[in-house]
This record gives sequence, structure tokens and C-alpha cells, in this order.
Amino acid sequence: MGFDRARTPKRWGTAVAAVIVGASLLTACGSADTPASDAKLAAGGTFPVTVEHAFGSTTITTTPARVVSVGYTDDQAILAFGTKPVGMVDQYPNPTGQSPDVNTQWPWVKAAWGDTKPEVVMTNGDSAPNYEKIAQLRPDLIIAVYSEIDQAAYDKLSKIAPTVGRTKAEKEPFSAPWQDNALQIAKALGKADEGAKLIKGIDDKFAAARAAHPEFAGRTAVATSWYKDSIAPFTTTDVRGRILTGIGFKGSAEIDKIADGKFYTTLSPERIDVMNVDRIFVIGDDADQQALKKFPLFANLPAVRDGKVSWLLDSQGSAIGAAMSQSTLLSLPYAIDEIVKSAS
Repeated sequence: MGFDRARTPKRWGTAVAAVIVGASLLTACGSADTPASDAKLAAGGTFPVTVEHAFGSTTITTTPARVVSVGYTDDQAILAFGTKPVGMVDQYPNPTGQSPDVNTQWPWVKAAWGDTKPEVVMTNGDSAPNYEKIAQLRPDLIIAVYSEIDQAAYDKLSKIAPTVGRTKAEKEPFSAPWQDNALQIAKALGKADEGAKLIKGIDDKFAAARAAHPEFAGRTAVATSWYKDSIAPFTTTDVRGRILTGIGFKGSAEIDKIADGKFYTTLSPERIDVMNVDRIFVIGDDADQQALKKFPLFANLPAVRDGKVSWLLDSQGSAIGAAMSQSTLLSLPYAIDEIVKSAS
């Protein structure tokens, strides 16, 4: 799977549809019955609730029954609280002809989705969500937390249904700690207290990993991929980098500097020196892994020569890379266990 399918930054504001169809008209075009109209809602939740976000604040007055996820991985946090979204982003494009969608079949979400088949409202790489399809789903809440939507996109979505965007403190899309994203979604679902408990459980799991593996402390590590024929390491603010520091490794300040606020960077040959770390975690499916193994500058890195590389399949096989890239309430326990195992 190409690295850009995992999450390449795009700016929706430059490519949104020129014609804005009114929310009332779009809703009128929708059908009352959709493939995911049997979405089940977990009991509980405290309403009304007001959630502050990057585009202002949104008040949800009653328990939402039809939730659309516009964030790349927001569907998993929504699932964690017992709600099956009626619409979601196709983060990892489904192989042609394959059913059900691979995004509902990861080991950490399969049981939660069950037989439900949510509608795809955007595919990774699209310039904007499908506003008309979203409106046809008749949502009473739209969640766009792990998302790069801009003000124009938010305004369109909020005309369809109350919309909660990324956290107010998040300066760059995809840079917020996973805890903040999870709590933001918990608040929107009226389950802030439950969200705090789930977050604490995962934080405790990170702490247990650090305690069980004190040898990780003080060692440097970086997660990387192979993108456009270049080594593409992730920063310490990216979710993948946060997992590594969460289990005790130190990240690379130099990579963060080169990335200049982005969640990853691609390295020119003269900057391969910043990959001189104690351990490297490679995220990529077989074709990308094979290409990287044949790249001389990578093969000559000390960590590679010493066998200190964890080769992690992305969307194939155990899909540890996907679990890391998603870093949700559902995928993190799986990712932590597998990453620790690979480095031990």
C-alpha cells in the first residue's frame, strides 16, 4: 500500500465543489433507508453538550442516532463508544471487488462493526467529502476531528448537521495527541467521563510497556515508510512517533526540525544521517518493504546492519502499520502489544 494512502496531507479549501447545494435540498434527495440505517446506538450519554473546536463551538442537544465520520479514523473512536457510524472515510482504499470493506475488517474493529456496512462518504485522496451523500444519510451529528477540513468545508458540513471539528489547540491537522482526539469525540457523544476512562486504560498500557522494557529508555527510534522512492520518516508529533515515545523510546528532534511542522518528511540522500538511530520501525506492505531493502543508503544504516529493524506490514497480514497509523481507542491496544513484541 502506498504511503499516501495512509495519510497524505491535502487542503480541501482549494478543491471544494463550486456549486453548493442547500442542505434542505440535499436532505430532500436522500432516502430514509440506507445500507447502514440499522446503526445501533449504545445507551447513555449526557446532553445537551457543547464542544469547542477549531471552527468555533457546536451544541448537540440530544443523543445522536445517525453519526457520520468525516475524520480519517474517527469512525473507530465512535465505535469504541458503542455507536456504528452510518458514513465513514475509506482510509485504506478497498481492493476492487472486495467485500466487505477492508476498513471494517481490521482485527481491532471487526467485531464492533459486525454485519453493518457503512456508506463511504470520502475516499483517502479525495479533495473533499461527498456532501450530497452525507446529506442523504440524514445525520444528526458529523464528526471531523482527525481531519484536515478547513473553514469552507466545515461551513458546508454544518449546514447539513451539527459538526464537531478538530480540537481548538491543534495548530496543524493530524498533530494533536491521540488522547485529545479521543476525548473530543467522547464529548461530542456525551460520554466525556467514559472517554477519560478509556484513555487512562491505554495510558496505563503504555506505562506497563515502559516498566516491562526499561531497555527502551534512552534509545532513539523512528517509524518510517517508503514514499516516492525516498525514505519518509514520521515525526514525534505524528501518531506513529507518539507510540514509540509512549513505550519509552526517544524520538529524533532533527527529523522534527526537517519536517517543519508536518507529520512526516522525505529525506534527500545527503540527510540520511538523521536515520542513524538505535531502532527503526518500517511501516509498509511487501512491495514497499522490498524496495526499501534494496535501497543502498538504507541498507548501510547502522541499525539496519545490526538487525535493529522491525518490518511491519501496513494493510496486509497482521496490519500493525495500519493499527499504528490509526492510533485510536480500538487500535492502540493491539498496536502497543505488537510493537513491543517486534522490538523485544
